[in-house]
Formats: sequence, structure tokens, C-alpha cells
Amino acid sequence: MKDFFVKSHGLGNDYIVFNSNETSFQFTEKNISLICDIHYGIGSDGILVKVPSTKADFGLKIYNPDGSEAEKSGNGLRIFSKYLYDCQYTRSKNFTIETPGGIVTSKVIEEKGRKASLIKVDMGKAIFKSSLIPVSAGTEECFGYPLEAGGKTFQVNCVSVGNPHCVIVTDKLDQDELMHYGPLLEKHPFFPNRINVQFAKVLSPSEVEILIWERGAGYTLASGSSSCAVAAAVIKKGLTSRDLTIRMQGGTLQVGIDEDWNIHMSGEVKEIAYGYLSDELLSLMDVK
Repeated sequence: MKDFFVKSHGLGNDYIVFNSNETSFQFTEKNISLICDIHYGIGSDGILVKVPSTKADFGLKIYNPDGSEAEKSGNGLRIFSKYLYDCQYTRSKNFTIETPGGIVTSKVIEEKGRKASLIKVDMGKAIFKSSLIPVSAGTEECFGYPLEAGGKTFQVNCVSVGNPHCVIVTDKLDQDELMHYGPLLEKHPFFPNRINVQFAKVLSPSEVEILIWERGAGYTLASGSSSCAVAAAVIKKGLTSRDLTIRMQGGTLQVGIDEDWNIHMSGEVKEIAYGYLSDELLSLMDVK
């Protein structure tokens, strides 16, 4: 049957997954925003869509709640991996996924009741070159760079892990500060494609706590790509070891980065619900 979906979360960061070959609607900004709306739709931090790939075992498109497309999502990749394994698109525990931010390798580490529960994703390399993130800096890298937003100057550390991130290391995490300055930094003209924002506090050489403002989604309980970006930033600054526990309000992820800046990330994923879009909801949407 058409329009089947699965909704899952990774540490409170939730996505709805569809198969593009089994939907009767288009993935337009209007439709995506409606599905992600908690009052008029299902409610979600984003939508994941299984699409064909000629370069990897599976293809993935990632949409933010505002309808914009994301290059990569760590939690999204783990959720999508669980979907592929649980729905038996693959019985292998190792497979590749093509995203707009590059091809990644996913591995099911643990399963419960024949469903994937713990998943590891090799996220590719951390990239620090300003033009590739991209940021409008006149320097080769944008690290410890003073950037003014809303009357306050931040020392920003910018990195791409397949999507762009701005990491601010601080001695004190303040959610009100994140909520005020997060959207200003996300849409700052310094970032031509907008940017994900993280405030990070180093707790020990092996632990970092973070708050997240996600591009196109806003305040987020957890983010896999944000965890990877923060890990890359604090390691590059010499503040921690290369194997880290990243603590977020939604839970923790394990992130490791080798000396060539290859990133691997592992964490839990849990299914919330599955079903079919109703005719009444579909009647409000752009159909194929």
C-alpha cells in the first residue's frame, strides 16, 4: 500500500521515513511542512526519503521541517539504517548510503527482537577549509574567528561533516543564549548556505556537553552531525582526546575521529510508530 511511513527517534531527534517509490504525494515544501507539523500533521524534526542510488546500496534525501534539504544527518542516518534493516530492504548488517553530503557506511551493532537498536555510522571526513564549508572568511580556515551577531562577538570554529557547522566553545551552557543567538548565527550572511550552531562545554578529556540550534529545524534535543562537528572542533583545538562521549539533552553519542579526520559515530535508535497517511491529510497535499 502507498504512503506507508515509519517514525523513529535518535535521542529525541525524530524523523519520519518514506519510500519514494511508494508515495502518492510530492515532497514539496508545503507537503513536508504539513507532515512535520505537530498539530496538523504527524509531527517531526524532519523527513527521510529512500531513493534509488547508482553509487551506494541505498540513496537518501533528508528534508528539514521548513522544506529545505539537508546534506547529511547523523541521527537521520541511524534512523534510516534502522528502517532499511527492520523493513528488510537488507539483511546485511553492513551497507552504504548515498546522501547529498557524500556516501557513508552504516553498521548494525545490536538488535532487539530482530530490529536494529544500536547503529554505527562512518560519517566521512571533517573538513576545515573555509571555501568548502562554506563560510565567507578571508582565511584558509575559520577557527577561533571573531564573528558578531546581535551585538555580541563569538569566537566561532567552523567545520563541515557533510553539512556546515559553527561550534562555539564556552565555559557555561545557557539555553536562553542559544535560543536568542542560534537563529541569528544560522542566517548570518557570513554563512552563504546558512549553518548549524552548537554551544559546547568540555567536561573532561573524554566528555563534551552541547546545546544545538539546527539549520532549518531550530532547537534540537540531539544531533548526530552536530556531535561529530563538535568532536572535530574540540579535538582540533587540543582540548580533548579523539574518542569522545557527546552529551546532549536527548542523550549521549559516542564519536571517534582518527588522525586523518575520519569520523565514526554510534548510538541508539528507537521506533515510535508506523502507519499510513490518511485520505483526509492527503487531500490537503500536492499529489504526484
